[in-house]
Amino acid sequence: MDRLLDHARVGPFHLRQPEIARLVIQALYDGESRFQRYHLHAFVVMPNHVHLLVTPSVPARNWLGPLKGFTAHDSNRILRRHAPFWQDESYDHLIRNDKEFTRVERYIEYNPVTAGLAASPEEFPWSSATCGVGLQGCRRASARREFAP
Repeated sequence: MDRLLDHARVGPFHLRQPEIARLVIQALYDGESRFQRYHLHAFVVMPNHVHLLVTPSVPARNWLGPLKGFTAHDSNRILRRHAPFWQDESYDHLIRNDKEFTRVERYIEYNPVTAGLAASPEEFPWSSATCGVGLQGCRRASARREFAP
């Protein structure tokens, strides 16, 4: 599925707009620091999708719904439109050990490289590898990891 998203030539690419990418990243940081809904480990805002690695503090419906709702509302305001912004479904995966955590974290931060959008993770501005350009709360994700039993 990611290969299709990474190499898509048609469809909405609203997240490629810097103002919208910044809005999404700031909302990610706020979900952690302001609302304490999760611990944010890694993220990337691709032109047409987002990857996150979080340790939730609350059930997904209590952080993902509000995150998608807020970012959709403000993104649609920027775009001057009234239409669905995010797809209804999302994919989540339970990480059970440090090796898998590292693999997923690397996958997320290298996604722009794999998609041909940057030569290295640090060159892509909308990622935890660079903290997202000019955003409050920016810091490299910490090593705090918790795994499912």
